[in-house]
Amino acid sequence: MLSWLKENTAKARQALADNVAQYRNRDFMEAVVAGCAIVAAADGSVTSEEKQKMMGFIQTSDELKVFKTDDVIKSFNDIIGKFDFDVTIGRGEALKKIAKIKSKEGAGQLLVRVCCAIGAADGDFDDDEKRAVAEICRELGLNPADFDLA
Repeated sequence: MLSWLKENTAKARQALADNVAQYRNRDFMEAVVAGCAIVAAADGSVTSEEKQKMMGFIQTSDELKVFKTDDVIKSFNDIIGKFDFDVTIGRGEALKKIAKIKSKEGAGQLLVRVCCAIGAADGDFDDDEKRAVAEICRELGLNPADFDLA
C-alpha cells in the first residue's frame, strides 16, 4: 500500500510539473513554431525536412518536450493555414506570436538559431529564407548580422 501511494504521488507530482512547464513555455513553443512556419514558407514550399527538423528540436528541448506532438502540429498547421489564406496575414500573425518572447532573455537568440537550422534543413538556406530569419531578428530587436544574415 505504501509503495502504491509513493508511486502515484510521484506520478502526480511529475504531471503537475509538466503542466506548469507547458503553461510557462507555451509562448516560446508558439514562437518557435511561428518562426519555423515563416522560414518554411519563405521559399514557397513547406518541406517534410523542415517539419521534421522543427519537431526534432521540440522533442529534444528541455523547455518544449513537455508538449504533445499533436499540439505542436496543430499550432504549426494553424499558422501555415493563415499563410495559405494570405501571406501577409500569415506573416503578421506569426510575428505577433514571436513578439511575445522578445523580453525573455536568451529566448530570441535560440529562436533565431532554430530558424536558421530550419532554413538549412532541406540543404539550401536560400536568400528568401535568410530574409525571413532577418525579419524575425528585427521583430525580436536582434541584429541579423550577429547571425550572418546581413
